[in-house]
Amino acid sequence: MEQYKQEFIEFMVDCNVLKFGDFVTKSGRNTPFFINTGFYRTGSQLKKLGEYYARAINEAYGTDFDVLFGPAYKGIPLSVAAAVALDGLYGTEVGYCSNRKEIKDHGDKGILLGSPIEDGNKVVIIEDVTTAGTSIEETLPIIKAQGSVDIVGLIISVDRMEKGKGEKSALEEIRIKYGIKTTSIVTMAEVVEHLYNRPYKGRVIIDDALKAAIDKYYAQYGA
Repeated sequence: MEQYKQEFIEFMVDCNVLKFGDFVTKSGRNTPFFINTGFYRTGSQLKKLGEYYARAINEAYGTDFDVLFGPAYKGIPLSVAAAVALDGLYGTEVGYCSNRKEIKDHGDKGILLGSPIEDGNKVVIIEDVTTAGTSIEETLPIIKAQGSVDIVGLIISVDRMEKGKGEKSALEEIRIKYGIKTTSIVTMAEVVEHLYNRPYKGRVIIDDALKAAIDKYYAQYGA
């Protein structure tokens, strides 16, 4: 596993974004782990987060694209942070863009904020965690309404690797349905691989009991 992925997993733990215990997802599933990206709250955290996204974007798609699109609302700071990091790490100038929930009819009019999307642009979509693909269903029509646009791919922070609407994972369903490449900074398999029975800051985060609970969850919901 690449070094930046290992660092990102530990970063999520440090920020209380990645938690283990007994949770219920929005879809009603009882899960032994939970990812809440709302806990990225400071400037230094967003700076690091942007850099992890930038490294994963470069690895999956390279830097030959024009716009980084982050769906409102959580995608707005992600697109900004990653666009800044792409410039800092690779000297790549890409625009950031997000949608408004309501169309603005004065001043900077329209449904988009940030960089405009134009004919011929290559666009990468950036999100936090995708479980059902609902956001993409809303996002793609907005992007494609701007002109003849090439959707290079979608990147999220963590692939939960569980069933979406059918038997395949949400990312795989998106790839098949819309014909776009999908990737993540890390997968839950990589999270478990890195943390299982490995002390981190004086404690073992995933011990045998928690590993058994995770395995049981994936036996039922794993894609």
